[in-house]
Amino acid sequence: MRPSQIMRSGGDGEIGKYGKYLGGWGNFGSQTQKGIASYALSANRQRPLAGALNNAIFNSWRRFRNQVLYFAPPIVIGYYAINWAIERNHYLNSKEGRLEFGEEE
Repeated sequence: MRPSQIMRSGGDGEIGKYGKYLGGWGNFGSQTQKGIASYALSANRQRPLAGALNNAIFNSWRRFRNQVLYFAPPIVIGYYAINWAIERNHYLNSKEGRLEFGEEE
């Protein structure tokens, strides 16, 4: 049994299943390049609000359409109940209402 070999940063040592140590990425035996700068932008940094307004409009409409039957009927019923109560109160406090129901209260 051989002792394990040292993993060097150059990537020249024969280590691994196929006889090459793949730890030194980019070291393929050519000369090192100088003076080349490359800049990149992450995929999630490019146009972060692309399509946000369009998606917001259609997503809001879809969510509203799916939820309207849960909140619209109670609002309509409440509106008609309050409207009936206001009209009934106005009638009971009018001359006709006092003449009709004045003796009962």
